[in-house]
Amino acid sequence: MDATRRSFADVDYEEALRRARAIVPLLQEEAAAGEAATRVSDKAMAELHESGLLRYHQPKRWGGMELDLRALVDIPDILGQGDASTSWTVVNLAGHHRLLSLYSEQAQEEIWGEDPDAGIASGIAFVQGEAHRVDGGLLLSGKWGFSSGVDHSEWNMLACVVKDEAKPVDWCMCLVPRRDYEIIDDWQTLGMRATGSRSVRCTEAFVPAHRAVSFHVARPGHQFPGWALNPNPMYRIPLSAFAGYGIGGTLIGNAQAAIDTCIDLVKARSTSYTAARMRDFQTVQWRIAEAAAKVDCARTWLRQDCIEAEQWVASGRGFDTEMKLRYRRNGALAVRLVTQAVDSLHEMAGANGIYDSYPLQRMFRDAHAGAAHINFSADVQFPGWGLVVLGGEFKSPTL
Repeated sequence: MDATRRSFADVDYEEALRRARAIVPLLQEEAAAGEAATRVSDKAMAELHESGLLRYHQPKRWGGMELDLRALVDIPDILGQGDASTSWTVVNLAGHHRLLSLYSEQAQEEIWGEDPDAGIASGIAFVQGEAHRVDGGLLLSGKWGFSSGVDHSEWNMLACVVKDEAKPVDWCMCLVPRRDYEIIDDWQTLGMRATGSRSVRCTEAFVPAHRAVSFHVARPGHQFPGWALNPNPMYRIPLSAFAGYGIGGTLIGNAQAAIDTCIDLVKARSTSYTAARMRDFQTVQWRIAEAAAKVDCARTWLRQDCIEAEQWVASGRGFDTEMKLRYRRNGALAVRLVTQAVDSLHEMAGANGIYDSYPLQRMFRDAHAGAAHINFSADVQFPGWGLVVLGGEFKSPTL
């Protein structure tokens, strides 16, 4: 790597959090522009690159911060208090720097050696892509939804099922350069509009072997090639278990912003019909207190899970199926709690809450758009853990 390039390897945890807090006012200012453009504004993105916050889990050897896993919740939480869409985009782009740490040195050099700030989007649903082995790599085809931050990316990590004739033989994530996939402008949504989570498509794109990594983690003896290069225990924590924690942090921050907004509004106003001060209504006091308690609960819960998991893997222990499913269960319920908090506050807003100009309205829409993610579906995430603790067997090649 060119030694003159921007490095954030000396940025410690507290400094990273300070930088995140410092950028919140800008994110608040740029939120409307991002919604209109259906992508994070160039001004906000430039500041994120300057701060290094897109590289909080990138290895230090490439100039990243390589922070503890709790950054997965803390930094999105803070940024989400400025704008949920921007925070969500940061989670995805930063998370893919962490994901690239699992690839071979050749793949890391190809991307980070050229540009350690490179944007990497993703399409994470394995069933949306199909690949077949050819000499030197894979031929990849598919259409993937929800590629957040794709407008700010030069690469994409696209998941696929590798088949031998019609039989699945592997589950891989493939690194594909921008020239080899098409971006489909289909991101017209209820909320999270500035994430620009458009669909992408490619047909028989050649993926060299060094740019394809097997995520068939259920296969005995599975190892990621990047583990030998990046020994930090944080990189050994299973992605499948914590996939929702970063965007969960985003939704915690969004809910915190809703609480702070409501507190300011309630302090400043009386009701439209009786002129009574809203702060004197016990129901208002109760709603704000309950919402704040739910957000504090979710924040503490997800942070503690991250700390626990890092301590666990640092001690040399692995994660069994029950543990992985328990973390997925926790993430889903935490987001359910903060969504309930936002709903209660929005209901309290009454008719004012329907206006585009009312600040809580976007937070309400973002809360529900974000909570629709599969990682937060109780119908999907709860039964698996329940099955296992009741003595059943849960099977997944990529868990």
